[in-house]
Amino acid sequence: QVQLVESGGGLVQPVGSLRLSCAASGVTLDYYTIGWFRQAPGIEREGVSCISSSDDSTYYADSVQGRFTISRDSARNTVYLQMISLKPEDTAVYYCAAQAGWDPCAVVSQDEYDYWGQGTQVTVSS
Repeated sequence: QVQLVESGGGLVQPVGSLRLSCAASGVTLDYYTIGWFRQAPGIEREGVSCISSSDDSTYYADSVQGRFTISRDSARNTVYLQMISLKPEDTAVYYCAAQAGWDPCAVVSQDEYDYWGQGTQVTVSS
């Protein structure tokens, strides 16, 4: 049974940092494209960042470019999302997802992802 579990969310002040983790069981994340998504109340879920299975190429939404970094830890079968310089508009539930494909992750749509985690809340507020 495949399971993705996000962790690392919480309450942080503006300009603070958090590192989200996406840990997997039942799959080896190195063989999957991994995406991070977020959804704020009343707003559609949006893609934040992803890392491709084929070559570890990455993508970042314009809103997080330069502040967020996605990375893999093969030994821990975990993908991280390091977030710095957080802003109140980053407040959302963050989800990780895994897709068994070889296309560059920037062209993979949300509905192509095979597995999703349950989400972790990130709140940026003073």
